[in-house]
Amino acid sequence: MKERVIEYLAVRKLKQDMKGPILCFVGPPGVGKTSMGQSIARATGRKFVRLSLGGVRDEAEIRGHRRTYVGALPGRILQGMRKAGSNNPVFMLDEVDKIGADFMRGDPSAALLEVLDPEQNKAFEDHYLALPFDLSKVMFITTANLMDPILPALRDRMEIIPLPGYAEPEKVEIAGRFLIPRQLRENGLSEGSVELPPETISRIINDYTREAGVRNLEREIANVLRKIARRLAEDGSEAHPVKIAPDDLDEYLGPRRFRGEITEGEDEVGVATGLAVTPAGGEVLFVEATLIPGGRGQLTLTGRMGDVMQESARAALTYATTRCKKFGASPEFREKNDIHIHVPAGATPKDGPSSGVAMTSALLSAITGRPLRKQVAMTGEITLRGRVLPVGGIKEKVLAAHRARCSEVVLPKENDRDLEEIPEFVRKELKITFIDHLDELLPIVLAEEPKEKPRKKSAKAPAAK
Repeated sequence: MKERVIEYLAVRKLKQDMKGPILCFVGPPGVGKTSMGQSIARATGRKFVRLSLGGVRDEAEIRGHRRTYVGALPGRILQGMRKAGSNNPVFMLDEVDKIGADFMRGDPSAALLEVLDPEQNKAFEDHYLALPFDLSKVMFITTANLMDPILPALRDRMEIIPLPGYAEPEKVEIAGRFLIPRQLRENGLSEGSVELPPETISRIINDYTREAGVRNLEREIANVLRKIARRLAEDGSEAHPVKIAPDDLDEYLGPRRFRGEITEGEDEVGVATGLAVTPAGGEVLFVEATLIPGGRGQLTLTGRMGDVMQESARAALTYATTRCKKFGASPEFREKNDIHIHVPAGATPKDGPSSGVAMTSALLSAITGRPLRKQVAMTGEITLRGRVLPVGGIKEKVLAAHRARCSEVVLPKENDRDLEEIPEFVRKELKITFIDHLDELLPIVLAEEPKEKPRKKSAKAPAAK
């Protein structure tokens, strides 16, 4: 994202009358999308205008009302331009994926098509103004949490720049440079009066927050500083610098809320560690499979799976049935057992093809009775013949595996092009394996069979007299 802004500044230096780009920052909450827009305005010396589109349902909010109506007003675009007092500000359209649509009032997303088209917005016509207005010099920046709800035609007019989230060392650096100084000012504490070393920040990140951004991290830092401010106000005197050690956080923030190493523990049969992307960033998703004796091969799916995810489960069962003989199991298991696949957090809707690899691993583990390695996270779409197809959100998923203290991540072979997006320190701490077929996966994720203990020789019974 920063490189794209630097490229814009470089072109602007060479060509003064360039058209303003239409950038779209996509990422989970709290990663700094709006803050980056403000920083771009400061760096370019422009005015900054922000318009939140969340819940906007009326097309007239964008295009304005005709002056024949009582209480007619210009659209929000021209109102923002008038407020900025400039014809080339940095104009941020927040939450473009949360625009509503009303049958009676039109679709605001369709009204934005002209605003965000570099070839058309040089003669944008507001209904109230009824004259063409040049928007080509405006630098439009839109933000969104997800790309799917955005109108395809509108998405085509924007340059998508993803912000997937931060790893732990990046969060520690952001807290030290920006969050702690800001919260010290907002809580009336002088600079240097409180020391939060990196070890303490790391424990807050791992034990008290679980997010892709840094919004909750800033809230927890503010909780600590407020308690220190209260003590200073009650004592009535400035104390020496207060140093917060990691062990002191139980006193300030209470017991730990999250278990950082969620993949620790013994390897289990039929439990695979999958990876998923949510609006809050990447997350580790456990997939469970078990056989129910006395059945007739019926497949049961629970955990609020969507249609695509259910199809992945059926494809995984078909592959497991055809290939289980290779791993020491009989295909006749379907004649004597029912199969149940469950994805925990059953109240949360889930969908997408990325869990196909994890479902296949869980099924083959349940069929063969061999446990799966919990420290190995996996993602990928599958075919009936066992091919592993590429999926999206690789950086978010790898960062989630890193947060969960996984030791290895298995990715589709065609996603090796996404390896450059992953931070170097994450690549050093995680072993990343690429596979093209499910036959390559199972030797990686299946744990070694436990060796049988030697039987003790039983003492011979004395001969009968």
